[in-house]
Amino acid sequence: MKNAVVLVSGGMDSAVVLAMAREQGFAVHALSVRYGQRHTSELDAADRVARSLGAVAHKTVNVDLASIGGSALTDEAIEVPLDHPAAADEIPVTYVPARNTIMLSVALGWAEVLGAADIFCGVNAVDYSGYPDCRPEFIEAFERLANLATRAGVEGAGIRVHAPLQHMSKADIAREGLRLGVDFAETVSCYQADAEGRACGHCDACRLRAEGFAAAGVADPTRYVDHLR
Repeated sequence: MKNAVVLVSGGMDSAVVLAMAREQGFAVHALSVRYGQRHTSELDAADRVARSLGAVAHKTVNVDLASIGGSALTDEAIEVPLDHPAAADEIPVTYVPARNTIMLSVALGWAEVLGAADIFCGVNAVDYSGYPDCRPEFIEAFERLANLATRAGVEGAGIRVHAPLQHMSKADIAREGLRLGVDFAETVSCYQADAEGRACGHCDACRLRAEGFAAAGVADPTRYVDHLR
C-alpha cells in the first residue's frame, strides 16, 4: 500500500476524504493541527474519525496561530457570526490567515519523511464559507510549490495534492460519506462547539452542514446544544 497524508480536522468533509483515500488503497497517515482554535473538541473528533476509518497513524501538530490572531476562530475578542452568512463578496471573520497554507506545509513535510507522494485535504469550493485558501487555484499553486521546494519533488516521483471534494456540494459529500460508511455523528464541524462536541446550530459551519444533510435527504446526526433545533 502506498502511503498518503490526509489532513483531518474532525469535521464531516475531512472524514469523507479520509474514507475516500482508504478506498483508493492508500495507507492513511492522518494529520491534525492544534492551531489555537476556540475549542479542541474537533481534535477529539479527529482522533475518533482516524481510528474508526482505519488510519494507520494519527499525528497532531501544534502551531500557535492564536498568537497572531486575526480570526474569530483564534481570537476571543472577535465574535463568531451567528444566524447569517457573510456576503458573497466578503471574506468572513472566521477565515484564519494562512491556515490551509500552513497545514498543507506541515503535511508536505510529513509526506517527505514517509516517502509519500500523495497529500489529501478536504477543501471545498461549492458549499463553503468564502475562504480564499479553499479555491482550486490555491490547491494547484500549492502543488506547484510542493514540487519546486522539496527533495521529493526534485528527485522523486513528485508530490500530488488531492482535493476530491473541491467541486462537490455538501449534499454530495453527505451522500458519499454514507456510501463509504462514515459515521457523521463522530464528527464536529461547529465553529464554537462545547467541550462535549455539541454544536451551536447557529454559525456558518452549522448552517452549511445542516443544509447539506437536508438536501441529501438524510437525518442530521449532529448533537446540538440548542435542543430546540
